[in-house]
Amino acid sequence: MKKIFEEAMDFRHACKVFDESKTISDADIRYILEAGRKSPSSFGIEAWKFLVITNQELKAKLKPACWDQVQVTSCSHLVVVLAGIDSVKPESGLPRKRFERRDMPEAKLEFYLGLYAEHLAKTLSSNENILAWTAKQSYIAAANMMTAAAVLGIDSCPIEGFEKEKVEEILGLDIEKYQLAMVLPFGYRLNEQPAQLRLDFDEVVAFIK
Repeated sequence: MKKIFEEAMDFRHACKVFDESKTISDADIRYILEAGRKSPSSFGIEAWKFLVITNQELKAKLKPACWDQVQVTSCSHLVVVLAGIDSVKPESGLPRKRFERRDMPEAKLEFYLGLYAEHLAKTLSSNENILAWTAKQSYIAAANMMTAAAVLGIDSCPIEGFEKEKVEEILGLDIEKYQLAMVLPFGYRLNEQPAQLRLDFDEVVAFIK
């Protein structure tokens, strides 16, 4: 398993152009999305949603709002990663539902809900602050999806180059519930991968004893 993971990390790169003649199978895209669904999130709230787009007309509408990047239309599956907004607010009732899955006594449940609200008072004070918090978590899910794809020999390209409000408008999002975090196309590379460029291990890692 160690070797498989290392090979996936070596394989993965930000694919610039996908082969439009190749389509990811239903089983494989589900495997990729499951890696996102099973990812860790703060307090176990899972404040995210993944929109999977294969409709070419919709991709074409989104492309200009994504800086005309060809990956948006050449990919097999375009995954739009959304960060939850309403779902993390105590008044929505959803944090309670997430905690209730742990099957704890009511007193302990109320303790955790109080701790949650107190700990995140500043974070939950505005939708802007909430987005900053939940978008960071959605990136964990996105990273796991990209690695899962690489295990299968499927390429990806995380995209932050977009006009957020335009993409949200095209998708008809209720931004009180979800806001755009990342555009993440998946498919098969058209060209060979260039050499992977990374800093040396000792430049990025420091052991503190």
